[in-house]
Parts: sequence; C-alpha cells; structure tokens
Amino acid sequence: MQTNAANNNQANLTVAAGENVPRYTSYPTAPHFHAGVDAITARGWINALEGDDEISLYLHVPYCDRLCWFCACHTKQTRHYAPVATFLRSLHKEIETVGDLVNGKGRVRAVHFGGGSPTMLKPEDILALGKALRDRFDFVDNANLSVEIDPNDMDEGRFDAFAAIGMTRASLGVQDFDPKVQKAINREQSFLLTKSVVDAVRARGADSVNLDLLYGLPHQTLESVAATVAQALTLEPDRIALFGYAHVPWFKKHQTMIDEAWLPDSAERLAQSQLASRLIVAAGYEALGLDHFAKPDDGLAIAARVGKIRRNFQGYTEDNCETLIGLGPSSISRFRQGYTQNIVATGEYEKAVNSGQLATARGIEFSVDDLARGWIIERLMCHFTFSAIELVERFGDVGQKLLAAASRLAINGADRLLLLDGEHFVVPQESRPLVRIVAAKFDKYLQTGTGRHSQAV
Repeated sequence: MQTNAANNNQANLTVAAGENVPRYTSYPTAPHFHAGVDAITARGWINALEGDDEISLYLHVPYCDRLCWFCACHTKQTRHYAPVATFLRSLHKEIETVGDLVNGKGRVRAVHFGGGSPTMLKPEDILALGKALRDRFDFVDNANLSVEIDPNDMDEGRFDAFAAIGMTRASLGVQDFDPKVQKAINREQSFLLTKSVVDAVRARGADSVNLDLLYGLPHQTLESVAATVAQALTLEPDRIALFGYAHVPWFKKHQTMIDEAWLPDSAERLAQSQLASRLIVAAGYEALGLDHFAKPDDGLAIAARVGKIRRNFQGYTEDNCETLIGLGPSSISRFRQGYTQNIVATGEYEKAVNSGQLATARGIEFSVDDLARGWIIERLMCHFTFSAIELVERFGDVGQKLLAAASRLAINGADRLLLLDGEHFVVPQESRPLVRIVAAKFDKYLQTGTGRHSQAV
C-alpha cells in the first residue's frame, strides 16, 4: 500500500505534468532564433572551423509518402517522386557548397538521415547521397551513420543501399502496435513488418537498433501501452526512445485530424509513461536521461555511465562533436558560436542553394550567459545533476550568478524539484519525470517568448 507521502508526491507529479515547457534539445530553443544570424554569419562560422575538428552531419528529407497525424516534423506528403528528385538535386548542390567551405577544416564523425522519411528515397538516390558526402567531406575511419526508418518504405533495394553507404544504426518508428491507436494516427504498421525490418538491418551489419515508442496517443490505455512494450522487447532493440505525444495543432494543422476527446489526460499520460519505463527497466535496460533506455553494453549506456551522454536535435546521443552541420530545409546547425537554421519552405530553400548560397534563414549567437544556462540545462536533462564548482570554474562571474539562482531554487522550492547535495544540485528520483520543468527554471527566454510548447510529461 502506498504511503500518504507517496500518494501526495504522485498527485503533485500529475498536476505538474500538465505544464507546457520546451523539450530542450537545444538552448536557446528554436523559437528564439532570429534573422540577424544569416548566411553571411553561417559562412563565417564554417570558415572558423579548425583542421582537427570532428563534425556531425544531419540530412533532412522533407517528404513522406504518407502523413502520420501525430507527427510534428517539418515534412509534407507527396504521392509522386518528382518533387523528391527536384529536392535531391538541390541537396547535392548544398552538399557541394558546404563541403567546399569545410574542406580541410574538419572530419566527419557521424551522419544522421532524418525527416520526413529518408527511407522513401530510391536506392540509387541513397547511393548517390552517400557518394556525394564522401566526395565532399573527409570522414574518420569508424564514422557512424544513423537512419530514421519508416518500416512501410523498406524493400531489399533500400536495405542494401543503406548498408552500402555504411549504415551502423537504424531507428524505427513504432509508436504503438495497437491497431485502433494506429488507425487514429494514420500509421498502420504490423508487428511482423517491424520485426522483418529489424532482422534485415541487423543481417546487413547495423550494430544498434532503436525503437521509438509513444505514450499519450489517442485511444491508448495502460493495457495497450504494456502490450506494445512487451512486443517491442521481444525484438531485443539495443535502444528504446519513449516519447510523450506532443499535441500541437496550432503548429501542425494535420494534428486536427486527431479528436482531442480521444487523448488521455495528464494523469493517464503520466501513468502510461511510468508503466512503460518500469517494464523496460525490468527487462534489463538502463534508463538514460528523461526518456531513453539502452542495453548496458550499448554505446549510449556506456557514454551515460562515464558522463559523456549529450542531447541535441536528434535526442540523446553519445556524439560529442562540437559542430553539427544541418543540410536540407529546416535543418539546424550548431557551431561553437551559435545555432543556425535553414529556410523551412522547400521551394525557397531550393532557390537559395541552387544559386550557390547557403540556405541559412535565422539563428542565434551564444552569449556567455546562454552557454552557462545551456550547460546547466543539458546536465539536468542528461544526468539530473550539475556541479556548483564546475559551473563557476567554467563560466566565472556568470556562473556565480546562476549558482546563486540555483541555490535560491533549491532552498525555497517547496515542490522539491531541485535539491542541494554537497556541491551538486540534484533532481531527486521522484521528480525526474519533471526534469523539463526544472530545466525551464534556468531558461531566461521562456517568459518573454511567444512560442507554445507541449506537455512536460
């Protein structure tokens, strides 16, 4: 039987879980980017790269052959390949332009294909992209190549093509295996199809397979979530990402296809998240950060144990490259100096890159305050703790001011979201589902911004 304290804590979690806060895959977050950081700025930041830098590349494919109603990505549905072929010609031009600027100033450690649906590309186009990247950038010998996979897209030609360009990791969108839930989000995908894709990528040498699961979807129940987790575990994925569905119809109009009456409330969402987490951990996976899990021998789990797990726009990662270059419409880059984002509209992106220009539309340059707050937020999101001593050593007077703010939060916070334990600030175990709320306490832009965000859990 639960104690009164445990019941009260669960009640407090339920109330707070309904708050709307950023996901903190960056700081400052994207709603605060501005047009003052432009293509000229981006060119200067690329030119400032040094020869021994290791960099990551992200390629965004802004098309899908079906539109999943839960999706909040920058993508559009097309039933014809002609727009995709047109986009690919522009993407090759951007690879050429950026590759020429980077030439000799860094080597690629990791590549991530995302979207949209990169797996809707034809096999010959996958091979051509792999060759273009190798022709224009220097790669380290053991570079990782990750691909976001829609199992419905895959056939032997695509499996072989991604293997040929060096795919080491595959991330499969599952969401939920319940047919009623799948129909409500326009993402029908059988367990057997998913299993066949997992088997195929492993047979071709992928050494890490991730499954994306969602809670908070229409018609989901505790029973359906438990059943989906049980089925997913039989596939023995190396990693599992457990995301809360972000219902943002003001941002993505197609989400209006989902009747809000079908959605679980905050208490049910929290219960689904907690149940799924318990089942995954009970199966031998290590919990990482807010919503990721990995087998103990997986690279992400190893990175977490030695304090090297990071968080970026692809989620939690062991990629420690300081520079991430985004290619394709809407993609975001991170440099030492700040963030840049490409033009979102595909047609405008194509015009820019076809003329030999960088596609940068906006961004933000880091201040020391941004870097200090970003460091705190990333440490909280990845490790649920940060060192007061390291904060001041890294950021001097700015760190000292933030230390004072953190101390006030820890001392005066009746909600016990952040505690001071020796020289470390710690999010206690029972409050970790609300770590996004803790991170938001250090976000100086949040109260002045106009962006709307998804629920904390």
